[in-house]
Amino acid sequence: MSDDGLAFLAYDHRAMNLSAEELEQGRKLFAGEWSFIAGAGSLASLPPMQGVEIAFAGRSNVGKSSLVNALTGRRALARVSDTPGRTREINFFAGGEGLVMVDLPGYGYAKASRERVAAWTDLIRAYLHGRSNLARVFVLIDARHGLKEADGKILDLLDRAAVSYAIALTKTDRLKPAEIDARVAATLGAIERRPAAFPAVFATSARSGAGLPELKGAIVRVLGERARLD
Repeated sequence: MSDDGLAFLAYDHRAMNLSAEELEQGRKLFAGEWSFIAGAGSLASLPPMQGVEIAFAGRSNVGKSSLVNALTGRRALARVSDTPGRTREINFFAGGEGLVMVDLPGYGYAKASRERVAAWTDLIRAYLHGRSNLARVFVLIDARHGLKEADGKILDLLDRAAVSYAIALTKTDRLKPAEIDARVAATLGAIERRPAAFPAVFATSARSGAGLPELKGAIVRVLGERARLD
């Protein structure tokens, strides 16, 4: 990898001023035990609120399940499929320190009826509005394509619901370092006036592991901030 690439991968660390301790805490947290709690296909089947929830949202096939697996170092904690719209439930995974990761159904495209897609959308909306223990949503964006209209709609929803969110670019291993820099800059510019957006963009790759230590460290910081509020 070029020196420019190595410098870029440290971007999020510098931008958030993550400490070495936070990065190490993140490594330990995600190296621990993780288990599947529940898959909820309706509001009534959502599991009771517990701990602190971090959710992952994104267009269908953006790589949410792959990122969950990469973060935890497990190949099949979250089910991965090449078929867009395969994740049809809100899936909950429990780790240490009271952290719960939530894999939301993909939006924007799905091989399902219009009525079924509308039902998923309503479920996601109800989840985002109704979970007081939801600390942050990471909206995943395919680095090759950038923000699309469907992404704008979910960002609008998060802004209206006053749910804190951050952007995580996925599949950055498919781009050159200069292309990643340009995508990060464009994404930061697109969210700078959004009221609920956290002013950082995480450039990640589930395949290469790029950006995952920084994302883990950022989640550790969210846990600490929530603990101080409680």
